[in-house]
Amino acid sequence: MLPLTSITDMFTGIIEEMGVVKAVARQPGGVRMAFLAHRILDGLEEGESVAVNGVCLTAAAKQSDAFEADLSMETLQRTTLGQAGVGDAVNLERSLRYNGRVGGHLVSGHVDGVGRLRDRKQEGNTLLLTIEIPKELRRYCAEKGSIAVDGVSLTINAVGEDAIRVAVIPHTANVTTLGVKGAGAAVNLEVDLIAKYLERLLTGDRPADAPKIDLDYMKRKGLL
Repeated sequence: MLPLTSITDMFTGIIEEMGVVKAVARQPGGVRMAFLAHRILDGLEEGESVAVNGVCLTAAAKQSDAFEADLSMETLQRTTLGQAGVGDAVNLERSLRYNGRVGGHLVSGHVDGVGRLRDRKQEGNTLLLTIEIPKELRRYCAEKGSIAVDGVSLTINAVGEDAIRVAVIPHTANVTTLGVKGAGAAVNLEVDLIAKYLERLLTGDRPADAPKIDLDYMKRKGLL
């Protein structure tokens, strides 16, 4: 697993504010987008990272009421930002300071896939969302595990054959786009970072003399 010191930009999945797409300008190899914002502009410098709907972007320019970022074709094709237009609401979070609290979970801002909101149901003051998960990401989803949905850190309450269920508390519904997205809406997904590195550690290439890391090994080392 990579040490935190080798990871340049990280987020927590705790959204700071909702912004709005101000402008979309086509350019060679991608687009430049401007995002209306307020809170995150305070102290934001060019070159710093901002997660926009869970996608890590670099602030290329700053205006009095917005910041601009360049999006490559890869980002446009693999995330929902490729369909974003002027006036669309987006979730915004600045990158994590390593001397601060992590209120959600470690989020890299590198989207693993796009899911779809199958159903939303209000149960008391809690919003229950059922989200279809791409097949290749389902193995990373575990009950009471973490997932970032449009950059929002959420706990998985239930795992089905092709979907998960998450609960959104009133505060999160009020301050993020999850409170207004309807059934059928596409969402960016980032599965748990640690789960991906553990999978690589357990299944990736290892030297011939390296110990086999399995449940027995972990028990012998007192890790389980």
